[in-house]
Amino acid sequence: MDEGKLYLVGTPIGNLEDITLRALRVLREADLVAAEDTRRARKLLSRYDIHTAVTSYHGDNEREKAESVADEVAAGKRVAVVSDAGMPCVSDPGFRVVEECARRGLRVEVVPGPSSLTAALALSGMPVVSFHYLGFLPRKRGERRTLLASLLREGEALVFYEAPHRLLDTMGNLAELAPEREVAVSRELTKTHEEVLRGRAREVLAALEGGERRGEFVVVVAPGGEGEAPPLPQLAREVEGLVAEGMAPREAVRAVAKRRGVSQREVYRAWLEGREG
Repeated sequence: MDEGKLYLVGTPIGNLEDITLRALRVLREADLVAAEDTRRARKLLSRYDIHTAVTSYHGDNEREKAESVADEVAAGKRVAVVSDAGMPCVSDPGFRVVEECARRGLRVEVVPGPSSLTAALALSGMPVVSFHYLGFLPRKRGERRTLLASLLREGEALVFYEAPHRLLDTMGNLAELAPEREVAVSRELTKTHEEVLRGRAREVLAALEGGERRGEFVVVVAPGGEGEAPPLPQLAREVEGLVAEGMAPREAVRAVAKRRGVSQREVYRAWLEGREG
């Protein structure tokens, strides 16, 4: 019996021409394609005259289907996993079957392909050396704002996806928390109406308020620059330094907040987190 293998195949994020020769070969030679959306997978396969059988593999059935897909691989089958678009396992289903195959000692091979993450970074025009990838932000407004406030303080570049109906709220948070931070918002990457808005957070928010908000969005936020509030660990260190010199914690928090131009609440939270860490 031939040895089975699981393939993680990157597929186009919009333009169906963005697929590699290797991906086409793997999809054609596979015994089964496990697809997040069977209709989209069949559209891609039909475009290239590929007639491989397709089965459903998505977020709602992933836990159960991971075992059955691994069973197919264990039986000697070649199974290709594809998401709606881009790379499986990156904010899309796939990791559970990889985990299951790895646990059983079955072979797993990746077939790289398009990714809206790397496409948006390339189009941003920013010198991003490292970044914090967030996937999709929390749906609840309070949780989303709290997360952004914390990460913006850290000063690292941010990359995340956002739904059209939440985009203005999220950009409003960015414009409030870091109005001068450079932002690039990409829409409909590789598709006919591909668009990138670049500028300061407050400028991009204003442009979005009167523009098109349909499609899929990727937001890149530049690293923090001079003139912004220092990261939380720095605030904590400054408080600790004053306390070590004999100042009461409350007075130290007040002094750092005044010197740095940030709220006493933020400084106090930074100090508490530093002590707990």
